Amino acid sequence: MSHLSKSELTKLQQLLEERRTELEQHFSSNGAEDSLLGDSLTLSTGELSSVDNHPADTGTETFERSRDLSINTSLSEELTDIEAALQRIEDGTYGICEISKQEIPYERLEAIPYTRYAIEYAPASQNSGVRPVEEEVMTPPPSGAGQGRQEHSGRFDDAGAWEAVEDYGSASSPVTPPGQDTEEEDS
Repeated sequence: MSHLSKSELTKLQQLLEERRTELEQHFSSNGAEDSLLGDSLTLSTGELSSVDNHPADTGTETFERSRDLSINTSLSEELTDIEAALQRIEDGTYGICEISKQEIPYERLEAIPYTRYAIEYAPASQNSGVRPVEEEVMTPPPSGAGQGRQEHSGRFDDAGAWEAVEDYGSASSPVTPPGQDTEEEDS
């Protein structure tokens, strides 16, 4: 801990304690860490039935519950990391990389006060480079798919666009098939 001055350590501890308070308020304002997320869909939404007038309503509720659970899980893990960082401050091991035993620079600690690793030893993101398993069984698109769309993009994005579609009529005019004259035009 010798690489951190007393004022730097105090500032980092204050950042950790402020964030811990924010997270604890988040969980207490929701009633519990996973408030109503473990209950049935009917109980958590307050609906009399999970079979609604429109299936998308249930899909939306399921998505919202899944998102909330994911957010709460992530915030819970962050709270655990903050508690561990505060304990490391008390133990005198704060700011030391757990893998390399090197000092973690103050700038990194200021950005992520609860980090346990120097940037060179930080674990890679769980999703980096991993493709969905579904891609292993998907059929690739036919060769050349999408090429014509790129070649012709913007075709009607010019001054002549109206003239190109005018023959098909509009909401205020009758529709006459292209190439057919009306009786009024022949007279």
